[in-house]
Amino acid sequence: MQTTGRSSEGQFVVAPAAVAIQDDLIGREDFDAIRALMHRIAGIKLSDSKRDLVSGRLRRRLGVLGLENFSQYRLLVDSPAGDDERLQMINALTTNLTSFFREAHHFVALAELLDRMLATAEQRRLRIWSAACSSGEEPYSIAMVVHGALQKAGAMKRGWDARILATDIDSNMVDLAAAGSYQAERADAIPPQFERLVRRRLDGLVEMKQALRDLIAFKRLNLQDKWPMQGRFDVIFCRNVVIYFDKPTQRQLFDRLADLLQPDGWLFIGHSESLLGVSDRFESQGRTIYRKIR
Repeated sequence: MQTTGRSSEGQFVVAPAAVAIQDDLIGREDFDAIRALMHRIAGIKLSDSKRDLVSGRLRRRLGVLGLENFSQYRLLVDSPAGDDERLQMINALTTNLTSFFREAHHFVALAELLDRMLATAEQRRLRIWSAACSSGEEPYSIAMVVHGALQKAGAMKRGWDARILATDIDSNMVDLAAAGSYQAERADAIPPQFERLVRRRLDGLVEMKQALRDLIAFKRLNLQDKWPMQGRFDVIFCRNVVIYFDKPTQRQLFDRLADLLQPDGWLFIGHSESLLGVSDRFESQGRTIYRKIR
């Protein structure tokens, strides 16, 4: 076990110790400070109803760090020495619920859009961004549709340059996504026509084949930070993200997404999300599917 305290110079130090965690439920002052920090650095709004969840998830971090209570943890993550732990806090407090071909109508619409693009586009370039890729099921699903569309149109032989950027705020999820291995039951949702793009191993894991991996670049990215991308995207998937943001943060995010989309670019959002009253830069193309209009 380790414990964290301040040295004589005021810096946090970690030293071996055996401690008992004193708190079951995070105190109001500590909770308010933690959720203010989460909103500031990640745009995530934690309601009062999340107090139990925050307590449970951060208690594990207290155990790892050897801290006795949430007040010590708050001091750590709010200090200059807390950079690494702030990342761990974000990892602990973000939710990663995903599956292959989740919200299947999105992938039907994507396939139809790609068919039109590959038939008519003068510039043989395709860029798609999975802006909250979690453990990778979404970008691999996108890659399967892209690979199928390219083969169907013979576009691979015609020199099309297709790339998918997959990002997430949770560094642990980005690592899992880049590994590209999943329990077999998680791959059951993959349509039969794409089975040739995965490898089912004897140990019960399913691996994404190199043809899919070659299409995707995985990176950690906080959507609240400055974005390093320079070129524009044809399609952006930003699903089940803004449900954690307040309205001003949602407006800012959708405005930035619109700026990064090509004219007439497409945006896919989550099933419980809407642009109504948040952005006027998109036109609905179906259930949670939008086209940029300005």
